[in-house]
Amino acid sequence: MVKLCLLACCVVAVSFWLRLLAALVMELRSPVPGVVKAYMAKFHPARERGELIVMNVNVVQRSARSKAFGQIAMAILITLAISAPLRAQQAASASPAPNSAQAQAGNPNQQVPKEILDELDAMKKRIEQLETQLKQHMAEQQPTTVVQTAKASTPSSVVAVPAAAPAEGAITESTPPTKPPAADPFAFADWTWLNGNPRTKEAAFDSKFFTPEIRADVEYTYDFNHPKDDTIGGSSEVFRSNEVGLTQLGVGGDFHFDHVRARLMTQFGMYSETTPRNDASYSRGQWDLADAYRYISEGYGGYHWDALHGINVDAGIFMSYVGLFSYYNFDNWAYQPSYVSSNTPWFFTGMRIQVFPTAKLKIEPWIINGWQSYGRYNYRLGLGGQVLYRPTPWLSVLSNNYGLGADALGIPNRTRMHTDNSVEVKYYDHPERFLDKMAFTVTGDMGCESGGGVNCTTNQKNASGQIIAYKQSFLGYMVYNRWWFHKDRYAITLGGGEINNPGRYLVLLPPIDGATATTGTPYFTENPGDPFKAWDFSGTYDYMPSQYITFRWEFNHRHANVPYWSGPGGITPPGGNNGDPAAIVPGWAPDLRKTEDRATMAILVKF
Repeated sequence: MVKLCLLACCVVAVSFWLRLLAALVMELRSPVPGVVKAYMAKFHPARERGELIVMNVNVVQRSARSKAFGQIAMAILITLAISAPLRAQQAASASPAPNSAQAQAGNPNQQVPKEILDELDAMKKRIEQLETQLKQHMAEQQPTTVVQTAKASTPSSVVAVPAAAPAEGAITESTPPTKPPAADPFAFADWTWLNGNPRTKEAAFDSKFFTPEIRADVEYTYDFNHPKDDTIGGSSEVFRSNEVGLTQLGVGGDFHFDHVRARLMTQFGMYSETTPRNDASYSRGQWDLADAYRYISEGYGGYHWDALHGINVDAGIFMSYVGLFSYYNFDNWAYQPSYVSSNTPWFFTGMRIQVFPTAKLKIEPWIINGWQSYGRYNYRLGLGGQVLYRPTPWLSVLSNNYGLGADALGIPNRTRMHTDNSVEVKYYDHPERFLDKMAFTVTGDMGCESGGGVNCTTNQKNASGQIIAYKQSFLGYMVYNRWWFHKDRYAITLGGGEINNPGRYLVLLPPIDGATATTGTPYFTENPGDPFKAWDFSGTYDYMPSQYITFRWEFNHRHANVPYWSGPGGITPPGGNNGDPAAIVPGWAPDLRKTEDRATMAILVKF
């Protein structure tokens, strides 16, 4: 009776282990779940850079499979061990005994029921079937998997590890060390101190596909000349007096995915009116380009290649940075830049190719429609380019150059050349002190036009002493110095500059009677030989409680050698514009003065 109970227990145990073995085999044959990428962050203190290391999840998957194989093998061994007594019992029952009758008479309980023996036979066959399936599955998994191991700052080795347990050893083969990715351009330092660069250190919001950007520029300017029509001329940043004005509301951002890039920034507010009126190219041909583009300050698309330290090709409307200052006042040390910046291009329309040979150098050729123009002035494109070099965290050298463009409307044989060069130096940097930073900038510009009755060098005369070709050139400079206080919460900037531009081809035309670059005005001509010299000085105080906002107070003094600035009588005819800015208004003349003093208060926001 005891043996029967033992046999019953063994049958139950073997049944249990068979079910477990079947479950393990099914688990092993189930589809492998999707691969999950794992990363480990590594930081290099000396380089002040980090990198992500991809962890090899195949190791984990191989471990899981090895564990499953081990469990199956254990289940088989236990099942065989439990069934061994039953097999022995079955063998003993089947073999004839010398004196079976005596044995049966002496111990009648030794008889094993036939049902139990049949069930044991079925179990034995099932075990053999499972063993065969397991061997087949292990043979299918025999191909070798490659496991990479890496150690910080050392080349990685590749180890070939067989997935199946029967393999006797591992094969090791070395691979050439992986080349580290090229450093991002200019990523080795903090450049938020630069004039013309935004001082935000991180985006308020970012995603893999899109980085949004919002800008608001609201100002109030008090003009000490008190023009009665509240109109300010001679500036590309300030346009109305004694009024709160929205200079720009920009909404857009950067799109970036799979090496494809695009940028959009709108310009609602005064910029949408005052910037297009300085471009006369739209008046050539059909379709009003000024209206088509007036609400876009930046709009381009392009592609990025991971060659050298990066190569970008973009086409559309993009910023020029001729004259150092940014088109967006939030990025600048002063609200009203000097003439070298205010009178030179803010944008270009065309194509640019940005090449970064090193992490400290950018070379950027331009193929553009013209000098701050939406279209071509005549029958040719303009060529130019920018070279930006930042060898150390305290020095930035910028050079912009333009040539070959024919940028005088209706004069196709007159060409323009211009060079703009800036140096920015941070000569004091002690963030632990109240006066924590000091820096200065120096910018120098030269340019000229030639052909169509003008030349670059001197007034050319004929035999009778009559001028037949006027000198038409541009020469200017500006210098600024900035002091930061209390962890960059406060700042003071002093600076100014001077220009000499005979022919006035880069002088901003005052909006007398609604005049634009296309119409011109008889009250302030821009003809060859017309003189223009001017200088200015400004003082700026900034309060910056957050990296996303600046409260600015500024005073400007500006002077020209000819009447140029709006006076008390204003520059608008009685009753408003007469509809023809190029015509004389009988009995009226604009009130122009040689000097202008202004005070500006502004709130500048960038997210």
